[in-house]
Amino acid sequence: MATAQKTYPVTRTDEEWRRLLTPEQYAVMRGHGTERPGSCALLHEEREGSFACVGCDQVLFASGKKFESGTGWPSFDTPAPGAVEEIRDTSHGMIRVEVNCSRCGSHLGHVFPDGPPPTGLRYCINGVALDFKPN
Repeated sequence: MATAQKTYPVTRTDEEWRRLLTPEQYAVMRGHGTERPGSCALLHEEREGSFACVGCDQVLFASGKKFESGTGWPSFDTPAPGAVEEIRDTSHGMIRVEVNCSRCGSHLGHVFPDGPPPTGLRYCINGVALDFKPN
């Protein structure tokens, strides 16, 4: 698990994370869980703005990079420069690429090679890990 092996610019104790995050956010962001598909209001967010990490307020994605993937999770084709780190994930008998916040190490979701042009990538992100900031 990346958060146990690396020191990030924003670090907190487990107790601090539990106070900061809701139980669902904690399960996803610190426990590498997944929210139920279609359960997040940000799935349908279409205003101009940015999506930031709930754990440290780092901007992760611009609203113009969001697209409807039909998966039930907010999806983006490109993260903000340097905002995420990608880690090989072999859990659950699959090989995937996990996406974490580069500033606090929180689990955000996964990236898949089935997105739209120009990148062909789909950053499938748990909405509970995101805070939308309108312009």
